[in-house]
Amino acid sequence: MPRSDVVWSEEATTPDAIEAALRHLLAERHAESERFMPARVLNMIAFVDAAWSGEIANRLRGVGRNSASRLIVLSYEPRRERLDARVTIVASDGPDPGELALLRELVVVQIGDRHLDDLLTITDPLVVTDLPTLLWSPHGHREIVDTLLELAQSVLVDSVDEPVWRDAIERACSLTKRAYVVDLAWLRSTPWRERIAAIFDPASRRSELDAISSVAVRHHPDSTVASMLLVGWLGSRLQWQLSPLVVHDGALAGQAHAGRREVALLLQAAPDQQVRGLEGLSLQTADGRRLGLDRGPGGLRASARDGEGVERSWTMLGASRGEAGILGEGIRQSLLRDPTYAAALGKAQAMVS
Repeated sequence: MPRSDVVWSEEATTPDAIEAALRHLLAERHAESERFMPARVLNMIAFVDAAWSGEIANRLRGVGRNSASRLIVLSYEPRRERLDARVTIVASDGPDPGELALLRELVVVQIGDRHLDDLLTITDPLVVTDLPTLLWSPHGHREIVDTLLELAQSVLVDSVDEPVWRDAIERACSLTKRAYVVDLAWLRSTPWRERIAAIFDPASRRSELDAISSVAVRHHPDSTVASMLLVGWLGSRLQWQLSPLVVHDGALAGQAHAGRREVALLLQAAPDQQVRGLEGLSLQTADGRRLGLDRGPGGLRASARDGEGVERSWTMLGASRGEAGILGEGIRQSLLRDPTYAAALGKAQAMVS
C-alpha cells in the first residue's frame, strides 16, 4: 500500500533547499503511482506566532475539503536565529482503482526577527506559480501583511480581532485597495443576511423595505464590526445614506437617510453572548410592522408583528457553521468574488465618526 504521507525536514536550511524538497517529494509520490497528482488550486500563506501555532494548526485541520492545495506556514519566534523547515505531502487514502488521489502540500518554515527583512526571498520560491494566493496573519502583524501582499491576490482578515472597531473598518478599507479581502466577521453574518433576504423576497413583501423606520442589532461585545457590516449591507442594498454613529447609553446610535425618510439605527452589545457574531436583529416599519431575528438552538428564531398587532414566530434552521466552518468558507471565498462585501464596507466606513 502507498504511504499516506511523506515528510522532509532540515535544520539551518534555505528557501532553495525547501523548494527542491517539495519537487523531490512530489516526484516520489508520483513514482509510487501515476494516479497521485498534486492539487493545484490555491496557495495559502499563513504568518503565525509560534507560541500559538498549535491552535492555528487545529483550526486549519478543521476546514476539511476547503484546505489550500499548498499551505505555507511561516512560524514566527522572535529570538530564533536558525531557519528550519518541514515539508509534508499528504494524500487521501488510495488511490482507488480508476481514480486520482490529490496531493496537498504543507510547508512549515520556522523564522525569527533576523529573517523578517528577507520574507519575500524566503516565501516566493515556495509559492506555486500561476496559482491564486491567499494571505492570512491571524495574530496581527500589519507590517508583515503589507510586505507579503506582494505575493498574494487575496487576504483573509477577521475584523473582530481588532481591539478598536474604527481601526478595523479603516484597515479593511485600506486592504481593499491592494487585494481582495475576505473578512470572517462578514462571513459570520451570512445566515442572517440570507434569511433577511428570503423574508423580503416575495413580491408582496418588497414594499415593506421602503417603509423601514428603525434597525436595531445586538452583537457579541467584541463584534461591533459585524453589526456595522450588517447595517452597511442593508444600506448598500437599499441605497441609504449613512451618518456617523455616536455613543448613546453604552450603545452606538445613528441615522440612515432613505430619500425623505430617516431610519433610526442602534447597535448594542449583548454581554451574555458566548460566541462571536450577532445575537439579534429587529426591523421596524413606519406602520408598526416588526420583524425580529434572534440566535437560538438549531437556527435563527424569527418573529413578526403585522400592522394590526398580530404576532407569529418560527424557527429558521441552520444558522451557524461554527468557527471551523467559517474559516473553511473564508478560504473558499478567496477563489470567488462577493461584490456585496466591499459595498457594505463602504457604508460601514460612513458610520465611522
